[in-house]
Amino acid sequence: MKKILGEIKLQIFPGKANPAPPIGPALGQKGVNIGDFCKQFNDKTKDKDPDMKLPVLVKVYADRTFSFTIKSPPVSSLLKKHAGIKKGSSTPGKEFSGTITESDVLSIAKIKFLDMGLDSEETAKKVIKGTALSMGIKIVN
Repeated sequence: MKKILGEIKLQIFPGKANPAPPIGPALGQKGVNIGDFCKQFNDKTKDKDPDMKLPVLVKVYADRTFSFTIKSPPVSSLLKKHAGIKKGSSTPGKEFSGTITESDVLSIAKIKFLDMGLDSEETAKKVIKGTALSMGIKIVN
């Protein structure tokens, strides 16, 4: 088992990794070959939605090699996409910025379920509904 030197959390658009900040400096500090990371990440994500930032966890090992895990997009990004809005309400509870359906909530729950670490899809739906309400997104049947 390799010794882990550190972990780096990034959010990158699919197929758009490049050595420019914030990726280059973050990986360079740990001695990672930035070009290799960018090429591997872009190859793995070329078929994903180009408008949806993906959270990435990069593990850097003592021998300067790395591995990375690509997670699903944040719940807030998925909610905004389904509601067709750019941002949430500035006064949630008083003003709604968009609407989604129960089936939208279910499809987001299916996408996010593995990353959420919850025991049931019902619990995931409750979390997603809470996030939607805090963003001023109305849920309709």
